[in-house]
Amino acid sequence: MIFLIIAIVLALVIVAANIKIVPQSKAYVVERLGAYQGTWETGFHVKIPFIERVARIVSLKEQVVDFAPQPVITKDNVTMQIDTVVFFQITDPKLYTYGVENPISAIENLSATTLRNIIGELELDSTLTSRDTINAKIRVILDEATDPWGIKVNRVELKNIIPPREIQDAMEKQMKAERQRRESILTAEGEKASKILVAEGHKESQILNAEAEKQAAILRAEAVKEAKIREAEGEAEAILAVGRANAKAIELINQANPGKAVLTIKGLEAFEKAADGKATKIIIPSEIQGLAGLAASVKELVTDKKDAEGE
Repeated sequence: MIFLIIAIVLALVIVAANIKIVPQSKAYVVERLGAYQGTWETGFHVKIPFIERVARIVSLKEQVVDFAPQPVITKDNVTMQIDTVVFFQITDPKLYTYGVENPISAIENLSATTLRNIIGELELDSTLTSRDTINAKIRVILDEATDPWGIKVNRVELKNIIPPREIQDAMEKQMKAERQRRESILTAEGEKASKILVAEGHKESQILNAEAEKQAAILRAEAVKEAKIREAEGEAEAILAVGRANAKAIELINQANPGKAVLTIKGLEAFEKAADGKATKIIIPSEIQGLAGLAASVKELVTDKKDAEGE
């Protein structure tokens, strides 16, 4: 009985040890008697005890490897240190397990060799300004080389490009000079823009002043014109009023049917007003001349009469 219990417990332990549940984004490479038997995907699996074994557990996620800086020489014989970052993903667990002994080390060495070949065809300035081109070339070469290993290289990035110290100093001086040049240009452009704005403002001010003077002159002219029109209208109204008054007076005189004596008196009044003026010659109507002689005769008779009485 004890032996049976021990056997059952041992069997349960063995069965439990050979039950495998493969998680998501993992793959199990299984060997049977030392030979490749198959690749277990996500799910429940049972391994045959003592005959099958899990040779390798492979992650199917995208992985990132940061390689140490590698010395490279440019076409113009400048030695630089460049470190790379490789993003890759295992697409075939079987090839990854049996294709190469140490895949990461193989990728690193292949990356360094490819980098030296590409940089060796470029000069220093091109190397510093052509990162995207270099990244694309390295990725294509690594992707083709790692296909037999079940690896797909998705992206390669040059993390740092470190030139020699003396070249770094020269580059810093060049960058400083370039910044100073740009600052001078920006300052000159700012001063130019400021002067332009001042000139534009002065021009606008002169235009506005001229417009204001023009409007003021127009308004003054309009005022003078209006005043003259008003004055002329007033004079015209006065003339019309005098004319209407004279016409009314003539109408009244005609209605009254005045005699010759009245007309003669009126003529004398008009003659008196004319004589008060500055005219050097006065034309006297014949009627008034006769009347004047009559008046002189009457005056003499009156005078003679007064003298006779005095005697």
